[in-house]
Amino acid sequence: MRQLTPLAAAVMLLLATTQLSAQFEKVQPSESKNAPILGEARTSRYQVGMTIEAVGGDCVGLYGTIPIPADWPEQTVRLVEEEVSTESRIGYRMLENSVKQMMVSVPSLRRGETGGAVITLEVEVRSAQPPADLTGVKIPKRPPSDIRRYLGSSPSIESRHSSIRKKAREILEGVEGDWQKVEKLYDWVRDNISYESQKSTTAVTALRKGTGDFEDLTGLFIALCRAADVPARTVWVPGASYAEFYLEDANEEGHWYPAQVAGTRAFGFMPDPRPILQKGDNFRVPEKNEPVRFVAEYLTGKKSPNGGKPRVTFIREEPGS
Repeated sequence: MRQLTPLAAAVMLLLATTQLSAQFEKVQPSESKNAPILGEARTSRYQVGMTIEAVGGDCVGLYGTIPIPADWPEQTVRLVEEEVSTESRIGYRMLENSVKQMMVSVPSLRRGETGGAVITLEVEVRSAQPPADLTGVKIPKRPPSDIRRYLGSSPSIESRHSSIRKKAREILEGVEGDWQKVEKLYDWVRDNISYESQKSTTAVTALRKGTGDFEDLTGLFIALCRAADVPARTVWVPGASYAEFYLEDANEEGHWYPAQVAGTRAFGFMPDPRPILQKGDNFRVPEKNEPVRFVAEYLTGKKSPNGGKPRVTFIREEPGS
């Protein structure tokens, strides 16, 4: 095989990097509006990816995915660096306009070799502020089709369950004003469901037991919102999650507002911006048979003829943290 000159090799590397960067920029959610008032920005570096080692023999047909931050109205993501092993190929895709994934394929690894890919991102997140004027803020009567999906049930968020619907009616009895209705649901969950560090359950279980972890409290608030015809969804950040609810202003323009149910009270605003990993809680992933609440990392491979097994390390961290 003819050897490339250093200049030619540099040009090829530049072209490959440019193509990968262009693909990264192209695959983004389509949401561009629907944001509350934005405040100060926080910029951080975030590394995400996977390293795969062939243990005990050769490995073939390796394929993995991992969710990565994407652009949202309050978040801008820039690709800083891609470290891709020579054996690996990477690509990007969006799931249901809510989750961006990096896909990594490695055709083969010899015993003891390591492949995979790690990317470094610059993530700028702006804090969200509540509306200055609540006049005319209302629950949408005819939400757009892409918003209506956040009115139904999700895995572990049973918004159509009779106990959830009954409790929503009880909480909102006599409450005037749509912003005030959502806030009443929010405060009821915070005042009546105790936070406990435990294995996540479901919204119905949290309602029945009166306890739950941060996912359960967030999920119960979302379920109550949906039972009251308020679109709501989960926002996943490193090590935690919070909720967003959707209301229209006086001009019938829709906006998403954050609500941190567990921890410091933050309704309609988000004082501590963190990298957003994904939004939503009802995803159909091509590699899974059933819908999932959260899109996790994934790795598969073909059976090796000599007993090799892949040892994977998934990377999700802020460098220096």
